[in-house]
Amino acid sequence: MDNLRVGVVASFDFTRDDEIRRWVPDGIELDVRWTAAVPADDNLAMVSALAEPAYLATPVRSLCAGDPAAIAYACTACSFVRGAAGERALRAAMTSWGARHALTTSGAVVDALRSVGARRVAVVHPYAPAVGRRLQAYLTEHGFQTTRTTGFALTVDEVPAVQPDEVADLIREGDTPTADAVFVSCTGLPTYETITPLEAELGKPVITANQATMWALLRAAGTKATGPGQRLLAS
Repeated sequence: MDNLRVGVVASFDFTRDDEIRRWVPDGIELDVRWTAAVPADDNLAMVSALAEPAYLATPVRSLCAGDPAAIAYACTACSFVRGAAGERALRAAMTSWGARHALTTSGAVVDALRSVGARRVAVVHPYAPAVGRRLQAYLTEHGFQTTRTTGFALTVDEVPAVQPDEVADLIREGDTPTADAVFVSCTGLPTYETITPLEAELGKPVITANQATMWALLRAAGTKATGPGQRLLAS
C-alpha cells in the first residue's frame, strides 16, 4: 500500500521546507512545489501578484500528478491580501485543477485560532505596513479582535536570515495580557522550536503560519501533525 501523500505549494522565495517537514509524521510523504518568481517593487505588490490563482496552476497540477490527499498553498500574505473572497478563490482554483482537498495558510490560521478558542489575538508579522493592515482587516473579517500588531518590516532577502531566538523575542514583545493567543504570521519565519517554550512562558497558545498550515493540511488528509507540546496539535 502506498504511503499517504500531501502537497504544498510555496511562494518562489520560500526556504523553510525543511522546517515544515518536521510537522509531518513518519510514513507520510510531503511534496513541495514553488510558484514562478514574481518581479515586484514592494511587499504589497509581490503578495498581491501571488494572490492571483493563475500562479498556482502549474505547481498544483504538478502535485496532482502524484494524487495527494490534500494540497495547501503555504503563503500567508498571498492568501489574506485579497480578503476572505480572495482566499476562497484560491481554494476554488486549486480544486478545479485537481486538488482533492485544497486549503491556504490564511484559512488554516482562522481554523487554528478558533480551534484553540481564541477571539482576541496579538499579532506578530514581518510585513510592510500596508500588508500588515490587510492582515488585520482579514482577521477582523473573520471575527477576531487584534489586541496589538507588532510589525518588523523586512525585505524578501532579509526574512530567510531571521533566527528562532529573534522570533521568540518578537512574540514576547507582541503579546498582550488580554490576548487569548499570539499569532505569528509569515511562512518564511522559523517557529517550530519556539512554540512550545513560549506557550509555557506566556500561558497561552502560540499559533504560527507554518504550524497552522501543516496542522490543517494533515488533518484534511485524515492524519495528525507532530509537534511535542504544541497546544494547537492537542486541540
